[in-house]
Amino acid sequence: MKKYKVEKTEEEWKKELSPEQYRILREKGTEAPHTGKYNLHFEKGEYKCAACGEKLFESDAKFDSGCGWPSFDDAIEGKVEYIQDRSFGMIRTEILCSNCGSHLGHVFDDGPTDTGQRYCVNSASIEFNN
Repeated sequence: MKKYKVEKTEEEWKKELSPEQYRILREKGTEAPHTGKYNLHFEKGEYKCAACGEKLFESDAKFDSGCGWPSFDDAIEGKVEYIQDRSFGMIRTEILCSNCGSHLGHVFDDGPTDTGQRYCVNSASIEFNN
């Protein structure tokens, strides 16, 4: 099992996170499309991990993909971990916070910008600071 800078028991995570955040961040859940508070949020600032506060994405990397979840074309270097996900009969790339191992969403190779990436992130897994 990989060690992270921020290590907590599941009971500690349950006390610190809302039930929805715990389900998504710690149990690899997904929020319903078009329901997250950051889906159509485009203020200038930064997005950090809702579990540990690590900076993950800058607002200038955010775009409206129309997929129903907040989308970014790049992550801050070294802040996101990439894991192959073979659940639900698909092969995808899961993205985790590299500081605490919390589930953020998935990254796809169909982004419209020069990076070609679309980081599809659950709103419940991030917090915004301007």
